[in-house]
Formats: sequence, C-alpha cells, structure tokens
Amino acid sequence: MGQTIGVKEIAKKANVSIGTVDRVLHNRNGVSEATKKKIAEIIKKYNYEPNILARRLASRKVLKFATLIPAVSEETDYWQFPLNGILKAGTELKDFGISIKKYFFDLSDKSTFTEQTNKILKSKVDGILISPVFAEDTKSFADACKKKNIPVVFINSDIPGSTNLCYIGPDLYKSGYLSAHLANFIINEDEKILVLNISKAADSMYYIQRKEDGFRSYFRERKKNVEVVSLNIPKTEYNSIKKELISVFEKHTIKLVFVTNSRVFYVARFLEEQGIDGISLIGFDFIEKNLAYLEKETIDFLICQRPAEQAYQGVMALYNHLVRKEQIEKNHYMSIDIITKENYKLYRN
Repeated sequence: MGQTIGVKEIAKKANVSIGTVDRVLHNRNGVSEATKKKIAEIIKKYNYEPNILARRLASRKVLKFATLIPAVSEETDYWQFPLNGILKAGTELKDFGISIKKYFFDLSDKSTFTEQTNKILKSKVDGILISPVFAEDTKSFADACKKKNIPVVFINSDIPGSTNLCYIGPDLYKSGYLSAHLANFIINEDEKILVLNISKAADSMYYIQRKEDGFRSYFRERKKNVEVVSLNIPKTEYNSIKKELISVFEKHTIKLVFVTNSRVFYVARFLEEQGIDGISLIGFDFIEKNLAYLEKETIDFLICQRPAEQAYQGVMALYNHLVRKEQIEKNHYMSIDIITKENYKLYRN
C-alpha cells in the first residue's frame, strides 16, 4: 500500500497493454468500463504518479529505436518470432513517442550485416536492438555505438566483453548442457553422438560454439564413455547437407544427433528418406518444419527459448533505460523449454 508503481507495472497487474493504460490515464475512448475500473483501482492502491508519462507528452520529442535481426527466409521462419515481439512492443510504445525502424540482414552473407550496421550508425537513433550473429563485427559495432552514447541491447546470443547495455536471451552454454542431459537418458556407454553445426558461418557464430561447449562439458564432467563427433556443414542447401551426412554415417555408427540450431528438420528429412531407424534427434526452435517431424517422432526433443519475448523485452529495456531512467540488469536469461510430441500443442512460443 503506498508503494509507487509505473505504467508498465500497472499494465501487468491489469493484464492489459501499456497503450490501454495510457488511454485510461488520458480519458481516451476504446476501453471498456470494467477495464477502466480495474486500472483505476490499481492506480489508487499503488499511489501511481504519472510524472514520466507527463514529461514524455510535454517534451513532444520522438525517440528513435533501430532493430537489426536476420530476415525471415524460405528456409526457416524462426526470425518471424523476434519480429513479432518487436512489432508488439512498437504498438504499445507508439503513444509514448517511440518510433522503431526495422533493419534486416542475410544470415548467409556477412556483408549485409556490415551494410546495415553502417546505415544505422549514419542515422540518428537513440537506442538499438540487435541479434549479434557475427561476433567480432558486432563487438566493433557496439563499441562505435558506445562512443556515440547509444545503448545497444543484444538478443538471441550474447558476446562477453561487449559494450552493450544488456543481453536478453538464452544461456547458450546451459542450453547445450541441458541438451546433453537429455541425450544422457538415451545414449549408452561406448556409443557415438554427432554434434552438427549447419551454418555458412559456424566459426563466426558464437552462439553455436557455446552450445557445443556446454554439450561436451556435460559428458566430460560425468566421465561417461561416449564419443562426441563434430561436423560443420557450411553449405545449407539440402543436397549438400545430405552428401555430408551420408559420408559421416558411413564412417561412424551414430546413435544420436544434436543439431545446434533450427535446421534440425534437415537431418530429420535425411533420416526418413534414407530409411534410417534407431537414431535419436535433438535440436532447437519451435518452427513449423521442426514441428512436423516432432509430431512423427523423428525429432525427439526441441529446445525453445521464447524468441518473441526476447525481442519484446529488448525493446522495453531500451524504453526503461532511456525514458524511465531505470538501471537495466546486464543479463536477463530466458527459460529453457523442452518441447516434445506430447506437449508442443500446448506451448506458447
């Protein structure tokens, strides 16, 4: 009672958007009487004082945010989810004088990432949200933003030692570690596991390396006698992946495959086409192509870490830092969700 509260907290307690709270505070139309009453009761209970909102409205200054994430491709729709989170945050913050310009790059072409970061640096922005796929390039970009006093939020992958405001996303090491824990229930002594990195730039992608580190550490710590074989496949079209998999399966008797990103559906397709049974499959991300094979039990487990929520919270972190002057926690890790055939229809991504 007497505790102060802000617009964001009011919205959470009332289970409505920030924009809805704003409409109630300024007596605008479009809100039901029941919702108005609920918000009014919360405001009274927690002694809300709309100083921040009043200052934003009085200043009439538009704060400009830029977001830079991979473009949605025909290969995978994973990046649609972070985009959805950005769009949701943009809708809620529009009435607060926040505009968001969205930039995209091609995951398979690092030059497009550099091109977009240069565009952002030349524009006048107040805050940036970015998915740091290419580690060294991202660190240089974050350093350049630091010199301009522009806060940068990372999502999806962290890069230690960077000058970013904060990171919101998975604990990559623990994601790999958890995947190994799941594998441990399946694999027996003296059997082989294939760790598969399907990426055109695997060596540059910190998040892939950290997942593999976590995966290997689990078995080292338990001293379980299993062999872990790694394979990087830089050509991500299916025929190239198929060729590489045929070769590795000829050389090794593989009992489990751990795919470090969302391209696990390619391996599922290969196993089905080749009529290979008795191989377990663990990978990442709640996308349609993966779910189809999860339903058929070709994929055993999917690890998911709420990409839409990452992006939404990332934009909100910029708002809270720049407008509300809040101290932002350096690392905010998302939950690690284990998805199976039995629970995927109940999961909200």
